[in-house]
Amino acid sequence: MAGKVPPEVLERILSKIRSDDPRVLIGPGIGIDVSAVSFGERTLVASTDPITGAVEDIGYYAVHINANDVATSGARPRWFLVTLLLPEGEERLAGKIMGQIASEAGKLGVSVIGGHTELTPGLSRPIVVGTMLGEVDGRPLSSAGARPGDAIVMTKWAGLEGTSIIARERREELATAFGRSFVERAESLAEYLSVVDEALYAAAFGANAMHDPTEGGVANGVHEMADAAGLGFRLYTEGIPIREETEKICSFYGLNPLALMGSGSLLIAVPRDAARLLVERLLARGIKATLVGEFLAEKKRVAIRNGDELPFKRPKADELWKLFKA
Repeated sequence: MAGKVPPEVLERILSKIRSDDPRVLIGPGIGIDVSAVSFGERTLVASTDPITGAVEDIGYYAVHINANDVATSGARPRWFLVTLLLPEGEERLAGKIMGQIASEAGKLGVSVIGGHTELTPGLSRPIVVGTMLGEVDGRPLSSAGARPGDAIVMTKWAGLEGTSIIARERREELATAFGRSFVERAESLAEYLSVVDEALYAAAFGANAMHDPTEGGVANGVHEMADAAGLGFRLYTEGIPIREETEKICSFYGLNPLALMGSGSLLIAVPRDAARLLVERLLARGIKATLVGEFLAEKKRVAIRNGDELPFKRPKADELWKLFKA
């Protein structure tokens, strides 16, 4: 299936990579959002991500999804490089996409410093690959930093990115089913895509780890944090907030909202005795926040539903790929 390489395959790939450079503070790993290189008192943080599911507003997604990853380390995004891979004959898209990138980078105070553009044989839709750089004092956070007993705080709602993409790509079909005002509301969920503000706040507050759930949504995001930290988890799935627009679209197409592309939400591992205060502080800043689970020393990974503890399996692929297989 399309999407991320399964963890067991990725583990074999990563076993071939070695680095003896002591300045590399964070290297490649399963569930790791960023890399980090020490420059003394300052640390350079980098992250790279492709945008493969969206076509409309693809430049918007490229900037914010890459900025989100850098912000999960506690670093402020500063510089952006971008590779545009365009279908043959579609060179006109380059200007449109770069316009979106320049606009969104400017809103975040990010400078676009380079990249590459080409017409690529065999593509039916554009692909944008971004690399975001940022910097932070000292050692950055890593998604591997969760500790046994940490609470899991989630911001906003599950499936925001996937909902906005589906609404844009299936606009006419959904308008027939639910009306144009509904589709406009669903499309507008892209406005929630950035987690930079809440990530930088949570880092300053004292979070142990953060993760931006992209492919596979919140469900896969929690698994990835547990992978990175070598932990298990307990997830209160009935309490995970989901927008009405997401619920209706997922029901219409037979999708699982917890496994739908989830950028715009942030998963935060924070000491349990500080979790409720963090939720209150985020709410006071106008950011929806919910306590949705905890990390466990034992390796079990379970969901609580109707008071029962049930195995919580990792999604095999993002739900978005059921609609966009080409």
